[in-house]
Order: sequence, then structure tokens, then C-alpha cells
Amino acid sequence: MGVGRALAVALVGLNGHVIEVEADIGQTLPSFILLGLPDASLSEARERIRSAAQNSGIPLSRRKITVNLVPASLPKRGSGFDLAIVMAALNAAGDLRGTGGTVFIAELGLDGRLRPVRGVLPAVLAALAAGWRDVVVAPANEAEARLVKGARVRSFSCLAEVAYAFNADPKELVRVAGEREPEPEAAAAEPGSAEPPADLSEVAGQPVARLALEIAAAGGHHLMMVGPPGSGKTMLAERLPGLLPDLADGDAMEVTAIHSLEHRASGPLELVRRPPFEHPHHSASTAAIIGGGSGIPRPGAASRAHRGVLFLDEAPEFDKRVLDALRQPLESGELVLHRSAGTAAYPARFQLVLAANPCPCGKVTGKGVDCECTPMARRRYFGRLSGPLLDRVDIQLQVNKVQLSQLAGTGPGESTADVAQRVQLARSVARERLDRWGLVHNAELTGRILRGPLRLDGHRTALLDRAMGTGVLSARGYDRVLRLAWTVADLHGRDLPDSDDVGLALTLRQRGEGL
Repeated sequence: MGVGRALAVALVGLNGHVIEVEADIGQTLPSFILLGLPDASLSEARERIRSAAQNSGIPLSRRKITVNLVPASLPKRGSGFDLAIVMAALNAAGDLRGTGGTVFIAELGLDGRLRPVRGVLPAVLAALAAGWRDVVVAPANEAEARLVKGARVRSFSCLAEVAYAFNADPKELVRVAGEREPEPEAAAAEPGSAEPPADLSEVAGQPVARLALEIAAAGGHHLMMVGPPGSGKTMLAERLPGLLPDLADGDAMEVTAIHSLEHRASGPLELVRRPPFEHPHHSASTAAIIGGGSGIPRPGAASRAHRGVLFLDEAPEFDKRVLDALRQPLESGELVLHRSAGTAAYPARFQLVLAANPCPCGKVTGKGVDCECTPMARRRYFGRLSGPLLDRVDIQLQVNKVQLSQLAGTGPGESTADVAQRVQLARSVARERLDRWGLVHNAELTGRILRGPLRLDGHRTALLDRAMGTGVLSARGYDRVLRLAWTVADLHGRDLPDSDDVGLALTLRQRGEGL
């Protein structure tokens, strides 16, 4: 008997590491030793795979079995190593052949069934990047694994089928009857019962807020709306994803990989083509928003909103530490979480949308006679939104209460589809201009570029220069307004922003300067 080998994948965040599973059959008393920093769920694999192998007709050796997960210094977690461990052990006993070049990703049931695991998509991507194309998964993970082009994916219902594919004696195998479950069918919706997607035409009035939403979508700008309850802030935020174009292939694969780590639905995970929308409650913890947990950190709402929208309603009600923790991903587009068990990095390049009332009770608008908040309470309320956080939000808008004349208007406003066409065209123009710097959106423009190759004439920025000269606008706010001006020009089909574009951009920024 030699050393049996198989391959598995350990995930640390979205980064996968191919693990070589070594198995050795000793000559001493029966035991099963698992080495290589396994966590509790992985340590339990010893009992799972013994029962699975026994019930599949290929029992493990009754001698000492030593399994080593290489590299031993990397922490391993989860039940996705089950199949690789049993294949290596059976290979060491001489029951199988040819397992050393295949990546096995599946959990085992006690009867030998192959169970699905989370994170199959990033695991297969890691295996392919390391040069291993052959992958074996559970049937429920097959469609997800096949999203990775270039991988040779096979799925089997039970351990006996896998063993047969790797040259086991068919006379000894016991296949689990009726294992492969039918694909879940979509429930037939009753006529008229399907809820139509949220459309921008449903928003009554608010022409300035609608324009701000269009500019935010076209330039990838972060947005903050301050207004009384019922003014439409939530409705506007929920319609922002509909204005964004479909995700490109690379972005779609990246977003789907993040969702694969948290996939809980009964059906297979499909490629995510639409920008995601995350709307956490203001009572959510730092771990829920940013990511974390015991062991290797898990992704939070900020990472699940990657390439989409993260909407924080009632933003001043969020814990101040949660809000300040968003400053890192807003700047770098990535979240790096350090824990004792390891460091995980997750992409988190999202559009942040904040919504807030003008005061804790929300009644300070107009004459404010019904407001019960003291000036100190109002300052404390907005004090939770730190200056460094607001500095990263380009559009800071005052949203007024909808008037009766607007609510009973002549007809609906522009639809999401109409506005999305303009957004798509503006993004295409910006992409051509920014491609030489490796940028995609105007919101990514740096001050060096704005004051260098894209510097505007003095007569175009005269209004902006006066605002900065009088102290109304900071130097950082100056650059933010220029970013917005370029997006406004793209929407209007102009090669350069004119003074009107700069003036509109300054108006959309003014609310934040007074916070």
C-alpha cells in the first residue's frame, strides 16, 4: 500500500487554495487521524466518511488511517472536504485509482449521498487557476460549477458512482437508490399575482431627486437624500438598480462567487447579471454589514452589494462604528477582514445610498412648528454621519415633501427603461474617455486627472472658483463637483462640461456642505 492522494479546495474569503489530501494506511490498531488544521465540522468528517464508505460497499481499512491536508499551515473549514478525504483513503487502500489529479468538492451523507456545499463557484475558479481542470461535485452544485468555462465538471449522486468512475470493483458497490433528485420546478404563478418590478414612473413629483438619481446611476456616484418621512427617499433608492446596466461577464462572475458563499436557496445558483441591491436594517451589527463572524470572516451586506447598490435607510440610526467602517470599501473597493483564524478579502465596490430625516422626529421641514427636537438633538442626530464618510458622497440632496398638485399630476413620469437608456449611453461615453487611466466611472476620477488632462477653462469653473474662494466649498468638495459636472455633460451629450453643468453639479453638492 502507498500513499493515496486527492485534491480539494480551501476558501479564505474569495481566495481559494488547492489542498492536496494525503492518506496513509498504517499497520497499527484501528484509528483515524486527521491533520492539517481542520475545524470542528471538518474533524467530524472521520465519522461521516466511515459510514458513507461502509454503506456504499467499500468500507475503509480497519487499520490506522492518517490523512494530511497540505499545506498544513492553512486553516481548513467546512464539510466540503469529505469526498476528497474518502477518495484519498480508498486510493491508499488500493480500492481506487487515478484520484490524484481530480478536485473533489462535496459533503457526504451517512448513506453515501453527495450533498451540496457553499462556495463551489470560487472553489472551481481557484482549481482552474491552479491548473486543475477536472472537478467532481454533488448534483445540486453541477450547474453552478459549470459556470466556470474551461473546467471539466462531473457530478455523481452517491459515493458508489464516484468510486465506479475511478475504477472500483462494481461487484462490491452499493448505490443509493433514488438518490438523484429532480430539479426544483418554479412554482406556477397565478395570473396577475406576479409583482411587477419597481419602476421610476411610480415616483410622483420630485423632478430634482429623479435627476439626481439619473446622474448617480450614470457616473457611479454615491448619493445621500435628506427629507421628511413620505417624501419618496426609499422609493427612489429602490429604483436605482433598475437604471444600472447589466453586469459584464467578469463582474457577473465575481458577484456570483460572493453569493455562492451565502447561497441558501433550494435551487441551483445562476449567474447574477443584474446589479444586486442590499437594504439592511439600521439595527444590523458591524459583522452583518461589513462581514465577520467566528473563524474565517464571512461576507457582509457591503460585499453582497458589490457592483450594485447598498442602501442605508435612516442612516443616522446606524451604529457610528458601522458607518465609519464603510470608509475603507468606499475608498478602495475592497474589504479586508482580519481575524485570529485568518485574513479574508472581499470585493466591495458598490454605490452607497444614504437616506435620513431632517431631524430625529422628521417634522422640522417647513416652519417646523410640530418638531419636538432640540437643536442639540438635531446636531447629535447628524453627528453620527462623520465628515470623512460624507466627504465620499458626491451627491447630497434635500428632498422636499410631495405637494398635492404633484401627487395628482397629469400622468406618470419617465419610466425606468427610458432613463436607463440615457444612463447606458452616458456610461459608454465616459468609459471611452477614462479607458486610458484604467477607470470606468466618473466617480473614480482623481484630483490629479481633473486638474491635469481634464482641466476645464476658467470661465467654465468661475462659479465653482467663487464658491471655494468664499469658503462655501472645500478643496475636496471642489473635485467632487467636477466629477458630477463631467457626468452631467455626458448625459447631455457634450464633450466638455459648460458653466451650466458645473452650476447644476454644485447645486447637487450644496446640501452636504452645510451638514
